[in-house]
Amino acid sequence: MDLNFTPQEEAFRAEVQRFLNDDVPARLKEKGDAGKRFTKADFEEWHALLNKKGWLASGWPVQYGGTGWSVVEKFIFDNECALAHTPRIQPFGVAMVAPVIIKYGTEAQKQYWLPRILNGQDWWCQGYSEPGAGSDLASVKTTAVRDGDHYVINGQKTWTTLGQHANMIFCLVRTDREAKAQQGISFVLVDMATPGIEIRPIITLDGEHEINEVFFTDVRVPVANLVGEENKGWDCAKYLLTHERTNIAGVGYSIAGMDRLKHLAARVTKNGKPLSQDPLFAARMAKVEIDLENMKTTNLRVIAAVAGGGVPGAESSMLKIKGTEIRQELFSLARRALGVHALPYIAEALDESYTGEPIGPQESAFAASHYFNYRKLSIYGGSNEIQKNIISKMILGL
Repeated sequence: MDLNFTPQEEAFRAEVQRFLNDDVPARLKEKGDAGKRFTKADFEEWHALLNKKGWLASGWPVQYGGTGWSVVEKFIFDNECALAHTPRIQPFGVAMVAPVIIKYGTEAQKQYWLPRILNGQDWWCQGYSEPGAGSDLASVKTTAVRDGDHYVINGQKTWTTLGQHANMIFCLVRTDREAKAQQGISFVLVDMATPGIEIRPIITLDGEHEINEVFFTDVRVPVANLVGEENKGWDCAKYLLTHERTNIAGVGYSIAGMDRLKHLAARVTKNGKPLSQDPLFAARMAKVEIDLENMKTTNLRVIAAVAGGGVPGAESSMLKIKGTEIRQELFSLARRALGVHALPYIAEALDESYTGEPIGPQESAFAASHYFNYRKLSIYGGSNEIQKNIISKMILGL
């Protein structure tokens, strides 16, 4: 599944592979290869390792600590990390709030927040969705009322990924309750240690505590933490969402998932032959691989537009739809390949400390966990139905 890289790009890929082979701690490699869960400490260790190398903020301008990589080099890095099963760079700081601060923040905000994101002082989470305002973010009801040099925030956010680890949250809040729809919304940075914030866990289908509800009761936030103009936070919201949806495509993770699936299908047998030789299963594998190849090309085009100073448009919605469908299909096929071994699911088998007997092949718990967890992919970040509406309006003019 290689592209035709130039000699310079091949040299860069070799450098990335050397780094992943020589500098990544063996413990992280072993957990990733086995499909075990990464802990907060693992993510922080990986973040610090990349920051020390200067390879953390691939999408930032060089003047703020970015890598200066070309579109293809970023593509190569992401793919090689996915194939090496490294921890994921947590996107909320590096890939989501940072681009908003860089584009809309004051110079003082850039000088303060960006170094803290790079050095790992702040773990960010996202305060967008609310009960009744998921894909329809313009319906947010969490309010921020100006009181001197502070906002007083009241309301609720939900589906807050890894909020239990975060010390900062970026929020969409309504600063003008009389304004219509997208108007009257502001983008505010909130310290999670502020009195009046309560976090409640939501346990997902795979048994994980990955997401949360966050409640705000008379939470006082300095007006200095407003990014962009008051009541014009929708501009920040849209800008962030296009970056988020491009990242949700997860091209590198789909390539790694395809690699795992191929190895599994080569080992599992049906009627005495590898499953990869079964006509029906092989046809489904071929279809998802073709879709993945097409998505790789589209992903490169979108990243190239951003690198040239543009902003991802409706193309990011195309990536979000196809990327999530591909990842769901990959793990649906993996569970099908595992047969009866895909039925029992022991969530604890993915923990580093688990010493129980495995059920079936090594991939059993990993494939089941991802199958259950990835049901959410086509819903979060704006459901795929909403993305189709965006495409119809912005590209087809319907």
